[in-house]
Amino acid sequence: MGLKASLVVLSLLLALALASASAKQDPELKQCRHQCKVQQQFSEEQQRQCEQRCEDYYLQKQERKREEGREEEKGGGDDRKQLKECQKQCERRQQKGRSREGCQQRCVEAYGRKGEDQPRNRRGKEDQEKERGREWVNDRYEEEEEEEGGESEGREESDNPYVFDREHFKAIVETEHGRVSVLPKFTKRSKLLRGIENFRLALLEAEPNTFEVPSHWDTDAVLFIVEGRGTITLVRQNKRQSINIEEGDIVRVEAGTPVYMINRDQNQKLIIAQLLRPVNLPSQFEAFYGTGGQNPESFYTAFSWEVLEAALKTDRNKLERLFGQQQQGAIVKASREQIEALSGHEEGGRWPFGGGESHGSKGSRSFNLFNKHPSHANQHGQLYIADRDDFKELEDMDVMISFANITQGSMIGPYYNSRATKISFVTEGEGYLEMGCPHLSSSRSKHSRHQKQQGGGGGGRTYQKVRAQLRRGTAFIVPAGHPVAAIASKNSNLQIACFEVNAENNVRYPLAGKRNIIDLMEREAKELAFNFPSRDVDRIFKSQDEEFFFAGPEEWQEQEKGYADE
Repeated sequence: MGLKASLVVLSLLLALALASASAKQDPELKQCRHQCKVQQQFSEEQQRQCEQRCEDYYLQKQERKREEGREEEKGGGDDRKQLKECQKQCERRQQKGRSREGCQQRCVEAYGRKGEDQPRNRRGKEDQEKERGREWVNDRYEEEEEEEGGESEGREESDNPYVFDREHFKAIVETEHGRVSVLPKFTKRSKLLRGIENFRLALLEAEPNTFEVPSHWDTDAVLFIVEGRGTITLVRQNKRQSINIEEGDIVRVEAGTPVYMINRDQNQKLIIAQLLRPVNLPSQFEAFYGTGGQNPESFYTAFSWEVLEAALKTDRNKLERLFGQQQQGAIVKASREQIEALSGHEEGGRWPFGGGESHGSKGSRSFNLFNKHPSHANQHGQLYIADRDDFKELEDMDVMISFANITQGSMIGPYYNSRATKISFVTEGEGYLEMGCPHLSSSRSKHSRHQKQQGGGGGGRTYQKVRAQLRRGTAFIVPAGHPVAAIASKNSNLQIACFEVNAENNVRYPLAGKRNIIDLMEREAKELAFNFPSRDVDRIFKSQDEEFFFAGPEEWQEQEKGYADE
């Protein structure tokens, strides 16, 4: 390598070293990184990307300053050349595994419009730089919400705004030992879901022998244990309560309650569906970690060291060591001995009969849905329901919990709820959903076109058929008054857990089978409504002698074929 080339390389290395040292002192970069760390909505990967954006921004800002200095010396500069150089830097960063697209866009923002900025004074440019730095962090969550939510209120409705697949759940806590994921707020998907705007659906999944570190949330919550065995511990009114939980358990956790839990099974995941109702900001919530350190960040560190020293009567060095150790995330691996100690019960024991420390106070005990007799049951399925009469802690949220086990090849419904909106989650199996909705555009409906051609219709009312495939992990919404049926595949039972909001005085109205709404009407009403002889109406609506659960379409067709063959 020649002397000139060596000097160039040395100059570049020196510039990078100076930039790195300067970056450590740059208050704007520090603030940007800090904003990334305190965003509770971010997963570890999102936080890393956020910090990388801060660094990209800082490097580009430094490069612009150097270019401006050269321009002042030369009396001008070549904007295209600067843009190309910035884009080359993006290419080099991409080779190191960093994002290219965002970097390229920021180059265009910095240099592509530079000619427009020339008349402005230096102070104006500095203000713009600071504003860009703040926007990258402050707007990041809104960008994530747009990506998560798909259709916003001002956009055209999705063809099926009522169904959410697993990919719609976004991780807000994630480690190698587990994750907490949440659906975007429902009105991001469709304004038709404004009735449940202040509710969120979340899912906790924890690997065997793991511990979720203590935290409190600014949201009331109802937990339904989908799978596995664990122990949940709540700290309330100067008491600690540990409850062993298993599949079918319902637990109520009031906002602000410090809570932690373990998966005490050595082989099976712990999966918990959670209905959340935020208490501070509509449909927005945060986790607050008191314990922890750097990951998760403890809220104690938001106070100055002087305040902490006085409050805890401990010097700063010890406090820094205490709050600097935890870097494993919010869900961590625990030893078998630690799991047994945290269970608070003999193996196989169950609160309140298994011993340990437990204090049954309102808002913190559990109830098992499967300890009840099903409200409806036959060879085609079973429906379990828990309301405030079974579990008083559901009353203040006006929620009931239901669980449908639909036998393979069978179906539930059609029926509708008078008041309750169902927020449903498929826990096992597969099948499909059909629902009638008058709110969606019916321009694609064949029935709509036929009705217009015939000049009929009750005030032009048409119903869009909502149909969706259901599989484990699918969530779906059934608004009040909407007729619905769910059909299990021929290969497996379909199991659905439901949080039913606005439960007080709700009535389930069956549309087929015993006690269906048509069967209860007067003869004259049937004749006038259908313009059909009432005996023929009765012959149709009295044919089904089962209740609530029936043979599904394929099973029924096979039965009919068997009858015909005979």
